[in-house]
Amino acid sequence: MSNGNTFERDTVIRSAGQVEPTPLSWGQLVWLIGEEHTPGAEQTFGVVTIAPGKRNPLHMHPNCEELLYVIEGEADHKLGDEMFHIEAGDVIRIPRGVPHWAQAKGDTPLVAVISFSAPDRRTENLEDSGDIA
Repeated sequence: MSNGNTFERDTVIRSAGQVEPTPLSWGQLVWLIGEEHTPGAEQTFGVVTIAPGKRNPLHMHPNCEELLYVIEGEADHKLGDEMFHIEAGDVIRIPRGVPHWAQAKGDTPLVAVISFSAPDRRTENLEDSGDIA
């Protein structure tokens, strides 16, 4: 069924295998959807990998909430002043402006889908050290 709209393939379908990962000291990010890569998008969507024993820096997103769905591995996730343990099959909702980080636990990396409620997800690093994208 067509509504008369036409779409370019690159703005509606992106494959993780075709996207260059952003390497970081603690793992990597693969950005699939967002205003930078898919003009007209109303969300940001990607995949994060955190190496075993590593964690991303304490940070927050001032303009959107984040959903993180764990595909593989497990992590301790600091959310505000609380700590949660998450594993494959869990989803955690990170409200806008709440400081957080995740540390992979065990021998396997944490692999998670990350979704943000804004196409121009902004990130503020709250630590002096550590890279963040």
